[in-house]
Amino acid sequence: MSDRKKKDQNNTDAPSKAYDLHTEAIDALVNASESNSPEVAEKEIKKYRRDLFGKIPVFVKALFIKFWFNGAICYFFFFGLGVFFKSMLDRLVVLAVGMGVINDLLVKNALLYFDNGNGYADWTLFPYRKFWTLIANIVYSFVLTAFVVFVYVGVNYLINGTGDAMKFEIKVEPLLFALINLLADLTFLGFKRLFIKIIADANNKLDGKSK
Repeated sequence: MSDRKKKDQNNTDAPSKAYDLHTEAIDALVNASESNSPEVAEKEIKKYRRDLFGKIPVFVKALFIKFWFNGAICYFFFFGLGVFFKSMLDRLVVLAVGMGVINDLLVKNALLYFDNGNGYADWTLFPYRKFWTLIANIVYSFVLTAFVVFVYVGVNYLINGTGDAMKFEIKVEPLLFALINLLADLTFLGFKRLFIKIIADANNKLDGKSK
């Protein structure tokens, strides 16, 4: 075979070799699922996150969401509906109900939506998508509202003493209300976690004795 024929044959084989692709990696990528994929630690995933929002700790974002919503609820329900409810008690009742509904339908579901095992759900007292959590959150909001009222009354009492005339009075406003409400909420969350830990430790001890 002449050199020219060999050269023509090599040129003919070149395109076929170029399209002889190895598709194993592509098939593995297309058919990838949770069952056949290796687990990757959250710490390893964070290395590839470049957005500023992803670098903020989960607890900071969760607390900010709760703080912002509680401040907005105070503004719209306590002050906005104050035109229709002149009695302070009525305004507090409306505030507590509104806070319970919003926290259940928006705040709780937002935290559960963002939660993929990274701890968002740990910052809500009832991390479940159930109907009964609506009632539970309304009752819980009454407890938080009562706690906030007692704080306001107690602080004003300490400032003014036992006199009847109020020399200086700290009144309700959204930011301070949201802060006190958040501190009360964190207190109850702390009690919840402590209770769960006590139950878990007791169960571990019982399992150890049974073995």
